[in-house]
Amino acid sequence: MKLLLTNDDGIDAEGLAALAQAAAPLGTAIWVAPDSHHSGCGHRVTTDRPLKLRQLDASRWSLDGTPADCVRVALAHAAPDVDWVLSGINHGGNLGVDVFHSGTVAAVREAALHGKPAIALSHYRRRGAEGTDWPRVAGWARQVLALLLDRPIQPGTFWNVNLPHPLAGADEPRIVFCPLEAGPLPLCFRSEGDLLHYSGNYHERHRQPGTDVDVCFSGHIAVTQLAVHG
Repeated sequence: MKLLLTNDDGIDAEGLAALAQAAAPLGTAIWVAPDSHHSGCGHRVTTDRPLKLRQLDASRWSLDGTPADCVRVALAHAAPDVDWVLSGINHGGNLGVDVFHSGTVAAVREAALHGKPAIALSHYRRRGAEGTDWPRVAGWARQVLALLLDRPIQPGTFWNVNLPHPLAGADEPRIVFCPLEAGPLPLCFRSEGDLLHYSGNYHERHRQPGTDVDVCFSGHIAVTQLAVHG
């Protein structure tokens, strides 16, 4: 199996290295990832200037574009024969309505538009928590990938996975298939002269029981199937 790996945190991100570690036993990985951070860029693509693709080694390329650009370039040029597209592991959650502004999720949505099965993976981090145990996160990701890569997927759909940040001493997380939380993010802005700074508390967002936000905030792995057309 040939796997395309990308992200929105950039080619040097620890989460991308953790994704490669998780995917290593499951197939041959080709990386095409942004050369810099593009978190929150949504499904933006570049059509008004040339894109610079730089080969780093036999299986890794960086691109001066967005995550969706990376998938477009990979499928059209660098790795057209990949079987799956994997994006992440994002440094932070992509839960509920986050999927509409997430570059991580946009990458796999772009893949699904072109008929490629795809999985976005993100790691929610509790407020105030320091550091990330990437080997542990990679272990969870490997379990999810082994499950989903062997599972039939309907054309035009893709998977969105959110890995939790459980409290110390908590049980190992369960994999839970769940719907997307539909509630909006908190609307709160702090004024500073004529500037407005977003100051909504992500961790106090709405969490309808059983939705991906609730599952992940409760310390479990939230797996949601999404469609490219609503």
